[in-house]
Amino acid sequence: MKQRVLILCTGNSARSQMAQGLINARRGERWQAFSAGTQPAARVNPFALSALHKAGIATEALTPKSVESFRDQAFDLVITVCDDAAENCPAWLGTGRRVHISLADPAKATGSDDEIAQIFQQTLDDIERRVLPMLDG
Repeated sequence: MKQRVLILCTGNSARSQMAQGLINARRGERWQAFSAGTQPAARVNPFALSALHKAGIATEALTPKSVESFRDQAFDLVITVCDDAAENCPAWLGTGRRVHISLADPAKATGSDDEIAQIFQQTLDDIERRVLPMLDG
């Protein structure tokens, strides 16, 4: 049986969506990832979708969801990915070991489309470098 991981942030439009897609693509044999936010955006950020596409990761199932939709579900691991300095991370009162990884919100990036895309790519690389090893223990 697969272990379940929930990734939480505020808008559920970028970091948590990229983490969900990455985990399901790269660790899907052992883990099933879900993501949610306290104030879900209307859609997944197009730069997040683009970064995932470039990495060969399917995005069709990614949609912003409220943390409330997962309240009564059990998880083995809950990861918050908010930026400590700029955001309040959602509280998780359900089951599961809780871990925090501070990631700046790429959706707040400014500049040209190419510059913003590069920031999203750096965030995806950071998620791969910092989150995936947690799942391998």
